Amino acid sequence: MSSRSLVWQSLFAALALGLLLTLGVWQLRRLEWKESLIARLETRTRAAPAEIPPPSDWAGLRGEDYDYRHVRATGRFDLARSVKVFTQAPAGAAGGGPGFFVIMPFRLAGGGALLVNRGFVAQSLTAADAWRHGPNEPTEIKGWLRAPQSRNAFTPADDPGTGLWFTSDPVKIAAALGLVDAAPFVLQQEDQAGLDDGLFRTVPDAADIPNNHLSYAVTWMGLAAALLIVYALYARSRVRAH
Repeated sequence: MSSRSLVWQSLFAALALGLLLTLGVWQLRRLEWKESLIARLETRTRAAPAEIPPPSDWAGLRGEDYDYRHVRATGRFDLARSVKVFTQAPAGAAGGGPGFFVIMPFRLAGGGALLVNRGFVAQSLTAADAWRHGPNEPTEIKGWLRAPQSRNAFTPADDPGTGLWFTSDPVKIAAALGLVDAAPFVLQQEDQAGLDDGLFRTVPDAADIPNNHLSYAVTWMGLAAALLIVYALYARSRVRAH
């Protein structure tokens, strides 16, 4: 059998091999990015809370500039307005089953508004809306800044009319609540002394960020190696048969 009879098979094998190697390299690059993200999260979440960025800086901020930064802010909750973002129950939350993150405006003492994720409440416990009743005096809160959540093809449509959302998008939520001076990020509130509003709060944890890129890279590279071996054996058998 001449080598010409293997031209098309060789071409397809080379294309498949190139694709598998490209996917493997891409996953290695994603691994490097994810490890950098996790390291940044750990550093930011464990740092002492700093002042929230002033409103004059908000327009120029990118998500990576502030995501997971530990901050503090002083102001007053707008108890008359809030929305709920549907989510699965965080580990350790009471009530079981899915529920909601309660997002509420917080009027900053220095001007502007901040959307605060006050915590999680199970769907079965939403009638006990203690978060609507306090604190109603000026207070300092602490927590972690979070960038807007992204959507995908499977994310249900939000329903601003009923206050039910499926992504935490501060720009869209602020517009639905009639806030014209809101920050482009959300503050994930942490627990504070004397606060008993029935909401469950968690501390951001790097372990919550999936990092499977190394196993994906090994898989793609392994498939590439297997393809190379199988094709070499196939080509040798065809040549020997003729």
